[in-house]
Amino acid sequence: MRHALHRQITCAGTLLLALAWPLGANASAQLALDQGCYSCHGANLRAEAPSFERLAQKLANYKGDAAAQKEFVDKYRAGEMFGHIDAHERLSSNSAKALVHWLAEGAH
Repeated sequence: MRHALHRQITCAGTLLLALAWPLGANASAQLALDQGCYSCHGANLRAEAPSFERLAQKLANYKGDAAAQKEFVDKYRAGEMFGHIDAHERLSSNSAKALVHWLAEGAH
């Protein structure tokens, strides 16, 4: 009985992870859309705003480094990196972390 329950829990966890994996990959692209990031960083770039592709190239050095990503987010939200951009400073910490992680992973 105990072995069967453990196997069911393991199978359920694996299934949930497999189902959630593709959603996680799209979650930040959707978040960027929801937050209005495409207004400046999308197909029609605003002023000197870099494209998502360019941002992903710049943030590739942070791939897999959660501490470096957090430090980047903190400076980014405080206006220390690009000057004070209201849209950046309005992002919640969690949204900014998700977007930076998405970009660091290649923005796919």
